[in-house]
Amino acid sequence: MDTAEAKRVLETALLCAQEPLSIHSLKKLYVEVDDQGRPRGPGIGADTIKEMLEELRQDWTGRGIEVVSLATGWRFQSRPEMRLYLDRLNPEKPPKYTRATLETLAIIAYRQPVTRGDIEEIRGVAVNSQTIKMLEDRGWVDVVGYRDVVGRPALLGTTKQFLDDLGLNSLSQLPPLQQISEQQGNGPDLEALEAALQDNFDKAAQSAVAADVTVDAEHNPETNNEQT
Repeated sequence: MDTAEAKRVLETALLCAQEPLSIHSLKKLYVEVDDQGRPRGPGIGADTIKEMLEELRQDWTGRGIEVVSLATGWRFQSRPEMRLYLDRLNPEKPPKYTRATLETLAIIAYRQPVTRGDIEEIRGVAVNSQTIKMLEDRGWVDVVGYRDVVGRPALLGTTKQFLDDLGLNSLSQLPPLQQISEQQGNGPDLEALEAALQDNFDKAAQSAVAADVTVDAEHNPETNNEQT
């Protein structure tokens, strides 16, 4: 298979995928096997695939679709400036999350790893156990360890799925706390963190192409009855 054909295969796979594809998954595109399922050759290496992905980025420059790298892999998605037009096809607004949910998620995202007690100390109110469970069920939060104190409380952190659903590659792409502080005109506070996360959710919900990675109404935490 020549380079042009290999890149065409790569492009097709990304366009048809229902979720981001990792380099490891993309390598499978180029491994030929015999009748017993054994590889016939080395296929195409990770470095070559990364080069082709960068070429695809350039090929799609100036179009309404772009190739992006997320925490769990690569995908095609619409560019932010296309949001105005795509909204006309789907006028439903992205789901708005309860303040309690956003506060909890923001604290975990920006202060991780944290315990439930840490979250309650920062928020000043008890955390509804259903909020943590909902975030875990959604795949946004997981236990990443245990604090070495009496009771060994669980330490919570965000997941790669959380980054994917926000359309991010890493936590460093979240607005820095200092930047949020400057935009708000005061020190970092929970409302600023909530706004930053909700803005990211809104952008990701509009730009995602594959239904499995959008922040869709089916998972709208507004059904949670927790009050602030």
